[in-house]
Amino acid sequence: MKRYIFIIIFSIVIFEFSFASDFKGGRDDHSFLKAKNSNFIKGSNAIKRALKYEKKNITKKANKQFEKAIKYFVLAHKENPNNIETLNNLGFSYYNVGDLIMSEIYYQEGLIIDPKNNSINQGLGTLYFKTNRKNLAMERLDILSSCNCQEYLDLKSIIESN
Repeated sequence: MKRYIFIIIFSIVIFEFSFASDFKGGRDDHSFLKAKNSNFIKGSNAIKRALKYEKKNITKKANKQFEKAIKYFVLAHKENPNNIETLNNLGFSYYNVGDLIMSEIYYQEGLIIDPKNNSINQGLGTLYFKTNRKNLAMERLDILSSCNCQEYLDLKSIIESN
């Protein structure tokens, strides 16, 4: 009888420890904080504010928000260097504050990871067109031509309007 009680108690203890090691709750789990306060989300929110200011022609406040977005996205890029959305947002933000060299660097870094990314190809094509490199802008347009997407139509419109 003692043997059966020992086996039952031993089984319960082993069972408890096996589940306890998988459980990451309580004070040890702070993942919920990262989701709400991540640098990527803060940067995205700063871009949204900047675009609202741009729409209202409040350029100084828009630029300030783009600068804020850059700071957050640089931190997000250090945390996760292969995130294509972070690279695209860095390229977009730098483009909007007029730092075309940094914009091109981040767009091209994004193309290394995903050469067919529509947003990055459109952003880089726009940058190339703005810097009078029309042949490179046309290459980006050719890559987008098979996607039948808004990015293709936007870039095509920019190239044809001038």
